[in-house]
Amino acid sequence: MMSKQIDPFQTRTMLRETLAAAGLTPRKLYGQHFMIDRNLLEKLVDSAELTRDDVVLEVGAGTGSLTGHLAQRAGRVIAVEIDQRLAPIAADKLSGYDNVQLIVGDALARKSQIAPDVLTALRAAQAATGGPIKLVANLPYDIATSLVIDLLIGEPQMARLCFTVQDEVARRFLGKPDSDDYGPVSILTDILAKGRRVAKAPPQAFWPEPKVDSALVRLDVLGAADSKFTMAQPERIGFAGLVRHCFQYRRKTLGSIARKSPWADRLPDALTELKIDLKARPETLAPQQWRDLFRCVSSGAGG
Repeated sequence: MMSKQIDPFQTRTMLRETLAAAGLTPRKLYGQHFMIDRNLLEKLVDSAELTRDDVVLEVGAGTGSLTGHLAQRAGRVIAVEIDQRLAPIAADKLSGYDNVQLIVGDALARKSQIAPDVLTALRAAQAATGGPIKLVANLPYDIATSLVIDLLIGEPQMARLCFTVQDEVARRFLGKPDSDDYGPVSILTDILAKGRRVAKAPPQAFWPEPKVDSALVRLDVLGAADSKFTMAQPERIGFAGLVRHCFQYRRKTLGSIARKSPWADRLPDALTELKIDLKARPETLAPQQWRDLFRCVSSGAGG
């Protein structure tokens, strides 16, 4: 599916020279921090456990360094790059691969929705390979959380998400109850996927160097074979809505939140039925309690 393999990795020097030749510099607007640590880049790719049946979504293709590695292992790669200045460079670097589709534009149509052209490309690629879809990306910091949650909730469903994010964001994805890191992102991740930290990425692993540490994270999305509590997309959307609403008032008690919520006719009774303390606050409930609370509220929606 490709021409003779070459090493697609781009060092700091190569990136500097490539951008300089085009009269370009990295843009803070798009949170551009190119991964220049070969070991970490390969660890990110390895964590996805790619096969020739897999479709890979990469958001933030940059100049195509990671993209080339993905193309050498996956069946199809849908690479998205918002920076129109970098797209011609990426296209040139990836010209030897016929299993890469480069989409120039924003991966998000708006904050809570994947762009239609990206979804169309993913569905077409999956129809061609018959395999699962996986996210593998050095994500731009400013969209990482929204994008990952949208992919967990939306359709078509991902099988696995492997990505780099700021270390503090990684802690939120993997946060535990009653901790500063715990919130809606932690709960959605815990219920919809099995997550783990793959590796720490120091600032010098990127160019330009960010001011904070980063982390490589892997999320394995739970499917029907994994859990009897698997949610269909409408349920995932509803579950996320309930959790997000309650955490908007995280310093208030659940009893107070319930009485003034859109589910005021069902949520107070659900809390009582599940023996959840009405004086408890949102951050004290474990993910499984949130799941049970949503189930209880949903089961009473028609009555």
